[in-house]
Amino acid sequence: MKRILVADDEEGIRILYQEELESEGYEVTLAANGQEVLALLDSFVPDLVVLDIQMPDMSGIEILQYIRNRFRDLPVIISSAYPEYQQNIATWASDAYVVKSSNLETLKSAIRKFLG
Repeated sequence: MKRILVADDEEGIRILYQEELESEGYEVTLAANGQEVLALLDSFVPDLVVLDIQMPDMSGIEILQYIRNRFRDLPVIISSAYPEYQQNIATWASDAYVVKSSNLETLKSAIRKFLG
């Protein structure tokens, strides 16, 4: 079973993503902030990370840089409510950029692209 790490500071989003992705057959681990992401990455390496940009202690961009430095081939999908970050060169290190929506098909499609 493929494992996905979902990092988002909004509990409702984390739960929604977890329910939707588990129904697709993925094992989902949740993180509410950057420190949780770093701690989890010390204990296991997921098959893919879904990462919010705006979080309280570390930005998703900082976490993305950490992931790229440590796990170069780990797919990262940025999922943000802010489409303007898509133009930020720092986000280009992600494998995909998905604008948050109530319709999760774009996110699921991006995940399937990387996990099959």
